[in-house]
Amino acid sequence: MKTYHLISLGCPKNLVDSEVLDQALEGRGLEKTGNPAKADMVIVNTCAFIEPAKVESIDEILRIGEIRTKSGRPLLIAAGCLPQRYGKELERLLPEVDFFFGTTAPRDLPLFVEALLEGSEDLPRNRVGPPDFLMTAACPRRLTEPRFSAYLKIAEGCSNRCAYCVIPDLRGPFRSRPLEDILAEARRMAREGVREVILTAQETTAYGKDLYGRPVLGRLLKALCALEAFPWIRILYTHPARVTGEILEVMAAEKSICPYLDLPVQHIDGGLLRAMRRAGTEKSIRAVIEKARQTVPGIALRTSLIVGFPGETREKFESLLRFVGEARFDHLGVFPYSREEGTAAAALPGQVRRDVKERRRDRIMAAQAAVSREINQGLVGTVQEVLVEKNGLSREYPLAGRARRQAPDVDGITYLRARNAHPGDFVLCRIVDADEYDLFGEAIP
Repeated sequence: MKTYHLISLGCPKNLVDSEVLDQALEGRGLEKTGNPAKADMVIVNTCAFIEPAKVESIDEILRIGEIRTKSGRPLLIAAGCLPQRYGKELERLLPEVDFFFGTTAPRDLPLFVEALLEGSEDLPRNRVGPPDFLMTAACPRRLTEPRFSAYLKIAEGCSNRCAYCVIPDLRGPFRSRPLEDILAEARRMAREGVREVILTAQETTAYGKDLYGRPVLGRLLKALCALEAFPWIRILYTHPARVTGEILEVMAAEKSICPYLDLPVQHIDGGLLRAMRRAGTEKSIRAVIEKARQTVPGIALRTSLIVGFPGETREKFESLLRFVGEARFDHLGVFPYSREEGTAAAALPGQVRRDVKERRRDRIMAAQAAVSREINQGLVGTVQEVLVEKNGLSREYPLAGRARRQAPDVDGITYLRARNAHPGDFVLCRIVDADEYDLFGEAIP
């Protein structure tokens, strides 16, 4: 039996594509292996959103290429956003790669895999088509282990055309999945043991606008809650300009929806927001933050920021820095602006030096660390529900998981002491200590 090794890079949306591909490969009779050196074929599902993601993707391809040089195997496929963005240019730059496959229909890739493994000489090296794939419930997925937490992709693509972003070129325009189709997949996920479902898309708050004439994320949330299948439902990738009162009211009313909102604001300066082609203003951003906290008491807010966007003066940066201290986000990520070819922002005047961007990023993160520490210290003594995920790092706290206020991979961890608890269990614990990112708890008997 032929074997394969699959490497998934980038965001949760890409991970869902990898899971579809994983199941499709298995369905064609291939066996998965965790060791790339022993695989007949390695597939790297790449990311190409910004420069660091491209570098990571290329480094991973080159790493597998070195394995191949030493042993003569495996065959190497580069899939996903990097081939979609650069197409035939990669054929020249990456001779290590046997086959390039874009973002079109990951479930179709196994057909080409079989041809490659059979040594077909008629197969073109590059198979990059229009980015028009939209998964459905008919696309089975091999959920990443452990299965108690999983992403549910509710839409694909983006039509916002922010000045710094290449996603519309990589993923196509925004396309929503029909509500019933999403619910069908959700039911299957519940049967497979998923206990936390995490809604993802390029923009979740735009869900349904192309199918139903207006965004209907609130309707989808109510329908998911009505299934009574998931103790936790989490929402990622909202747009500050499109977080409605209805969405917040549903969050407040439904116990299963985690009081957590991913709210990427990118910046607070009005001129820079307009240059970024971001809907919203400083006033509207502050208003949605206040509305969220009023409507959903105790809500945890996450944001992402861009520093060093063209035209960001020292004064505009200092305004952003003050905003970080005033807004007091629970979680925050910050990215130095990446000048991406083909975007409107790449041609803007006032480009900021790399070292300045990095210093600004570091200052934002230092300010946020102080805020996060204060917020987390304020949680000491409170009772939090925690999803146990894995073993901890010490005898004192032998288990690790996440509270409802923590999303996977991007936020902190809750370390805990609990008897007779196992990964996949929900445990009520009292927070006994905290640092700037992580919580430490003790299960309530």
